[in-house]
Amino acid sequence: MKKETADQAGYEHVTHTFGPVYDEQSKILILGSMPSVKSREQQFYYGHPQNRFWKVLAAVLGEAVPASIEDKKALLLRNHVALWDVIEACDIIGSSDSSIRNVRGNDMRLILDAAKIDAVYLNGGKAYELFIKYCRPAIKEMEPPLVKLPSTSPANAAWTLDRLTAAWRAAFAINKIQKF
Repeated sequence: MKKETADQAGYEHVTHTFGPVYDEQSKILILGSMPSVKSREQQFYYGHPQNRFWKVLAAVLGEAVPASIEDKKALLLRNHVALWDVIEACDIIGSSDSSIRNVRGNDMRLILDAAKIDAVYLNGGKAYELFIKYCRPAIKEMEPPLVKLPSTSPANAAWTLDRLTAAWRAAFAINKIQKF
């Protein structure tokens, strides 16, 4: 993540500096909004220890929770899951999705042109909202179905791990991307 400027309100202009994970076999595209501060430090997705993304995804796919970045990439690719974020650059305070402004969306054609994506899963309401506003217009003619899922963020404390897993499992079952 590249920090470019800050203002008096605590905003930083942040540019996404690590790429998506996908290959031509990817069937599901999972999109978050923008990496957290911890994820930016680690240069990989869902790096905050309290974020439940990797626990939920591993449970849905019937696999062990991956520990390393390479293990996480391998889990995604062997299960035909692509992973990226809606935002290429924005102004943000820390990791707060509610503070996001001045958004430049990622070009989803990068993945949609390379893989036969059956569905796009949006990790949380903010990712969904930002996708509709900044990414959807450019891909309307090629857009696969969108599925808004509950956020795995620790800020979504109302959802227990079991409840999140059940919701995500139901979405994956629709697209038959699960192992039991």
